[in-house]
Amino acid sequence: MTAEITEGGLDPRTYAELEEIAARYPQKRSGLLPMLHLVQSAEGRVIAAGIEACARILEISAADVSGVATFYTMYKRRPVGDYHVGVCTNTLCAIMGGDAIFERLKDHLDVGNDETTEDGAITLEHIECNAACDYAPVMTVNWEFMDNMTPESATQLVDDLRSGAEVTSTRGPRIVTWRQAERVLAGYPDGLVDEGPAAGPASLVGLGIARENGWTAPEADQTNAEEKDENA
Repeated sequence: MTAEITEGGLDPRTYAELEEIAARYPQKRSGLLPMLHLVQSAEGRVIAAGIEACARILEISAADVSGVATFYTMYKRRPVGDYHVGVCTNTLCAIMGGDAIFERLKDHLDVGNDETTEDGAITLEHIECNAACDYAPVMTVNWEFMDNMTPESATQLVDDLRSGAEVTSTRGPRIVTWRQAERVLAGYPDGLVDEGPAAGPASLVGLGIARENGWTAPEADQTNAEEKDENA
């Protein structure tokens, strides 16, 4: 069975790891999302052979797998470069400079939205809110945050990535390649999870104010009791 699938484009190791991911879950269909990330880590995108392999392992139709793969924007049907560079152009980031950053990078890299540079290094995409509005305008590189960006710092960032220089996320680890990051999302840790800060000053302002005033969240039992009283 494995050989039949791998003839279509997946190597035996990838197929075996897809089976391994499916086996992690009481209902193996729950493993579809990380399985698709694993396909991307091996192939750089979701290929037809990957869809067929997932469908066979999970005992569902290829149409079911394709429906998921085309619904979520993190799954790509075209090859992605070594670094997926996302520029948030949702409302707050846009008015804080996200639109200007995106236009500058399109010109600088000579690509359009969701296109890859000729050297295969950078895929540029405008993306929706990353829930990091306190650091607007925000970019991501392979889903790691790059905060408080400007057109100038954005251009320097992509130049550093293309040159092979080590780049570190603002609130996270050093940047790895697209395929390496996709393997982590499939559930195979790279040991970098504790590298870099998990939160920055802007995100911690509320916590600081609470501590200064001695504010604490109510205990769970108290909250449940209050809710029962309200519903009585």
